[in-house]
Formats: sequence, structure tokens, C-alpha cells
Amino acid sequence: MAETLKFHYDVDGDNFTSAGAASVEVKRKLRQLGLDAETIRRVSIAMYEGEINMVVHARGGSADVYVDKDGITIILADRGPGIPDIDLAMQEGYSTAPDNIRALGFGAGMGLPNMKRYTDEMKIDTVLGQGTTVTMKVFIHPANV
Repeated sequence: MAETLKFHYDVDGDNFTSAGAASVEVKRKLRQLGLDAETIRRVSIAMYEGEINMVVHARGGSADVYVDKDGITIILADRGPGIPDIDLAMQEGYSTAPDNIRALGFGAGMGLPNMKRYTDEMKIDTVLGQGTTVTMKVFIHPANV
């Protein structure tokens, strides 16, 4: 892959019907590019978890995906409330999702931990009252292309 490909998606907040649509589209595009199944699976899971977090906690945001010869970079940005305690939010099972969201089957407290688990690098930039940007990277290993 000689040049970097970029895909942009708007994530509609409070719309659980379309939540995950961007990760499904990225999965399809990565298959078309001929990437290996394990890389595609890791990107899809991490991106889906991020999309759900944006819908549950931030009323949506944007997802930008960059694909180059070394890997896939996912940048998820929102203008939500921010994350008051990143270390606490990274603990499996910790959730601030309201009961009505949990009743829908979301908000189990696995979003951020799964995003970290399925990526090679993850960075969270958050400002209370302004929003959060999560940058994730999944490396493409030459043997997997």
C-alpha cells in the first residue's frame, strides 16, 4: 500500500440502531484491501466498542480511520462530558452508563478495556466538559498481509 487511505464516519449519538455501522463498514473495506482476518477482527472490535461508548456517553462524535503499510489508526473524537478518572474507567466492569442503557444490553464496563485489549497502542486525551479523543493503532505484521 503506497499511500495512506482515510475513511471518515459521523457517529450518531443516542441512536442505538445505527451504532456500530462505521465499524461494519471499516471491516468491509479492510476485507476488500486483503488484510488478514485477525487484524480485521481486532480493528472491528476496538472500533465497535468506541462507537458504542460515543453513543452511550457522548451523544456521538466522529471516527477517522487511516490505513497505511504499517497499520490501521483509529481516531474517535467526541464533545461529551470527558472522562473524570481514566484509570477507573479502564477497569473491567466499571461503568457510568445509566440504567436505561444497561437495560438495552449496553454499559457493561468493557468498552475501554476491550479497546485496549484489541489494539497495539491506545491513547486517551480527555478534557472534562469538552470531550474525549481516543487514538488506537493496530499494526499490520508483514506475515499477516
